Amino acid sequence: MSNNKTSYQLPDLPYDLNALEPVISKEALEIHYTKHHKAYVDKLNEALDKYHEAELKKNVDEMVALQSAIQFNGGGHINHSFFWKCLQPKKDATSPSKDLLEVIEKDFESLDALKEKFNAQATAIQGSGWCWLAYNELTSHLEIITTLNHGTLRENKLLPLLIVDVWEHAYYLQYQNKRADFLKAIWDIVNWGAIERRYKKI
Repeated sequence: MSNNKTSYQLPDLPYDLNALEPVISKEALEIHYTKHHKAYVDKLNEALDKYHEAELKKNVDEMVALQSAIQFNGGGHINHSFFWKCLQPKKDATSPSKDLLEVIEKDFESLDALKEKFNAQATAIQGSGWCWLAYNELTSHLEIITTLNHGTLRENKLLPLLIVDVWEHAYYLQYQNKRADFLKAIWDIVNWGAIERRYKKI
């Protein structure tokens, strides 16, 4: 075995496990964070360690075969790490600032229209995936993007501002098969301050 062990870690949550109630229960968040997200981190490390071994042995076939596991679990880790930062306790909830609201109204007419379009696209994802609010550097507009499984925005000229997990493990414990109800509720815990800070860095 190589000494080049990979050690990606589960990031700390920016709030307590019960902080997102009632939108996301303590039990649902604990399972999502400590079971699902942790599994992606563990499997990413495992796949990368095997990749390093294959690289040392110049086993290109094995290196190519491992890339799908690295992409899938790496995407799961990246997306979940970003997702936790997009949320905040309901008691701390704020609305978009005047400046951010003007940007939203320019591209979506209103905040309610943004939420409606975002939720419609997220609900329509077949199977598992993510829904994003992103800034398109090429068009200078906000866009709503969906990615399947653990797809990221890495390959596009898109800067992520908000992400919502619509894998069943994100909501089924509380909302069963009612993804639309989960999406309607999650706006109560969206961290608009974090979104604005990301937008100001553009």
